[in-house]
Amino acid sequence: MRVTQSMLSSNSLRHLSSSYEKLGNYQDQLATGQKITRPSQDPVVAMKGMYYRSNLTENEQYQRNLSEAYLWMDNSEAGLEHASQALERVQYLIIQGKNDTYSDEDRVAIAQEIEQIKQDMVEVANTKVAGRYIYNGTDVDHAPVAKGNPPVVNMNTEDYAVEVSAGLKLKVNVNGDKVFNQALFNTLEGIKQGFSDDTYSAEGMDNLLKDLEGQISTLQAERSEAGARYNRLEMIENRLGKTEVMAKSIISDNEDADIEQVITNLKNQESVHRAALSVGARIIQPTLMDFLR
Repeated sequence: MRVTQSMLSSNSLRHLSSSYEKLGNYQDQLATGQKITRPSQDPVVAMKGMYYRSNLTENEQYQRNLSEAYLWMDNSEAGLEHASQALERVQYLIIQGKNDTYSDEDRVAIAQEIEQIKQDMVEVANTKVAGRYIYNGTDVDHAPVAKGNPPVVNMNTEDYAVEVSAGLKLKVNVNGDKVFNQALFNTLEGIKQGFSDDTYSAEGMDNLLKDLEGQISTLQAERSEAGARYNRLEMIENRLGKTEVMAKSIISDNEDADIEQVITNLKNQESVHRAALSVGARIIQPTLMDFLR
């Protein structure tokens, strides 16, 4: 095959163009810190990057869901603690009022305080967080307790669940009917009435005290169950945090350029490019037209 001057010139220009392209790729990697800037440069890296980023985005959404779960459970626990203290106060007042040294006027004063505690319990049962009633199950738009003597309870007991991991929904509410039920408000109303009228009976008050102690025991059991779920929520948060770190590490390994290696490749390519230019200058010899200019 006869090799002509034009063939040598075309090949030289083609190789120089390829060399410029490689130099441009290395410069892009240094400027962006990424292995590729277009999917066409490495489809495998691009596809893996899309998959890894999808997993990371999903993980970040679960972490945002955790914030809602914490908000719900923290406020629920605060309400239960307040209710527990209020009922313990009622228990103390009953024992105090049963003392024979107390007069009818003293017991009326106790009845008035219990009435205030009962109204406070209604407010706690109707606690709203971000516009939603947290003790009414999934019926978050309606108050579970209506004011009255005694208050009327219409409690939804369905679980309010938040998805905190793939395929895992965690209950974040407490069963309001175990804490703020009709029996509790009937008991508080009975205690108030027992101290405020002439029908006071030590035996009757003992029965009401027993009922109240049962309500307190149920409330404490519900707090314990909520505490166990809170501990599980913290473990899930810890696991999601570790998953996020690993996901970011994988994305970095897949997409981030090895800067030291890129610099070395760039230097080598620059040397090759200079050599190609030198060789090209020798191959592309001057012609008669160059002297006729």
